[in-house]
Amino acid sequence: MPKDKAGKLIPGKLTPQRAVPASIPRPEYVGRPGPAPHQGGDKYSDETITRIRKASKIAAQALEVVLTSAKPGMTTDDLDRIGHEFLISQNAYPSTLGYRGFPKSLCSSMNEVICHGIPDDTVLEDGDLLNIDISAYIDGVHGDTNGTVLVGQGSQELEDLVTRTKEAMHRGINAAMPGRQVNIIGRAIETYAKRYNYGVVKEFTGHGVGTSFHTGLIIPHYDEPAYDTLIEVGMVFTVEPMITLGTADWDMWQDDWTVTTKDKQHTAQFEHTILITEDGPEILTEA
Repeated sequence: MPKDKAGKLIPGKLTPQRAVPASIPRPEYVGRPGPAPHQGGDKYSDETITRIRKASKIAAQALEVVLTSAKPGMTTDDLDRIGHEFLISQNAYPSTLGYRGFPKSLCSSMNEVICHGIPDDTVLEDGDLLNIDISAYIDGVHGDTNGTVLVGQGSQELEDLVTRTKEAMHRGINAAMPGRQVNIIGRAIETYAKRYNYGVVKEFTGHGVGTSFHTGLIIPHYDEPAYDTLIEVGMVFTVEPMITLGTADWDMWQDDWTVTTKDKQHTAQFEHTILITEDGPEILTEA
């Protein structure tokens, strides 16, 4: 994703796919066009939750390593290498690598890229907004997380966007109490974001995660009563709002992955994998 003369991102050059040692088990979808249908619902046994905790912890540590490494002059491919090597060092497989053909070990979405940016030879510059989405697969389960940082020094407007997007995520998480419907999460997020006239992306949502990377459960980030799945103890899913300075409308690049805001204004995102307990939500993806 280098930049054109107007400072907007354009597709860059990719390095070859990174190798994963044969000793590290792969998710079932690797080498296939797509994943097998999820089996077993979104509530997990204590034993499976223990494994999801481990995967989520590794993902959280990987995210911290990548985000703290991000400096002006590095490329997003450099960050992919750092994330890849960390996951491998923990005997975890990078969940995105080979998922529906995705060629890299994390998603790097900068500035106007909402989500699913592919790491390439784009050079980070002072003031860029960088969102990293990274997931770990280990012991048969996934943990999924992402976060946004300003590279070097950025504007107050962008600092506020990052802070408020993180707050929006936490408001959504805090609303996820057992016995409520999942639409309460989106209502909490959208109500907060609207205070600042931010856009809230609708088409890319939170999701069930655990024995599958995406189970089929949809967690909306906006107020939509049609999403009426009941939140129950033992459920595991992500909350990951994508908040924009301008419109929530989007375009997709020809790579069928990279999603950008239609008006090319900046966007931020945060994500945690959470477990629903009798006392409410518990964040699993904390380093």
